Amino acid sequence: MDKLGGLNTRQRIVKRVFDLFFSIVGLVIFIIPILFLMILATCSTKKFGLFSQNRVGENGKLFKIFKIRTMKVHIPKEDFITLKNDDRITSFGKFLRLFKLDELPQMVNVLIGDMSLVGPRPDVPGYADKLIGDDRIILSVKPGITSPATLKFKNEENLLSKQKNPKKYNDEVIWPEKIKINKQYILEWSLINDIKCIVKTIIN
Repeated sequence: MDKLGGLNTRQRIVKRVFDLFFSIVGLVIFIIPILFLMILATCSTKKFGLFSQNRVGENGKLFKIFKIRTMKVHIPKEDFITLKNDDRITSFGKFLRLFKLDELPQMVNVLIGDMSLVGPRPDVPGYADKLIGDDRIILSVKPGITSPATLKFKNEENLLSKQKNPKKYNDEVIWPEKIKINKQYILEWSLINDIKCIVKTIIN
């Protein structure tokens, strides 16, 4: 793999220590709620309430991301785009997705080193792993639970629902903008910026 650049060694250590500390604290606080939500999700979807899915991680390596199940059926690999009123999503699943509670199990991903608290959101194969040139800097860091791009497109499902061709709009408008935002995040990285992003995620 080519040299991707990105954060230096000191920055990576600081970011990892921060992630480790707060993922442990977060799991101590949220482990009971996560288990409770998993039970409710199991009841609403009629399938085990926790599921994993392949996502593209640091250096383009695939990893299993953990989420609380929100859909009644399995999402085909080629049908990854979810719209606001997607009838595959249960009523309880819509509640989880509205408040991003389905993402809570990803603190386990942070703990084991697959993800970071803040970083480019991990995509399904076919996007981040296909980046070329300077855009590949996005692969130089661990993907995150939240990010500046996540905050900008927090209503992404609603936005896509308004488009005649959601996938085309995602590929030609949203995805390029996310690349731009994620590159800026990495080039301007600081622990303070990560903390600000986490706070904005919580209060928004």
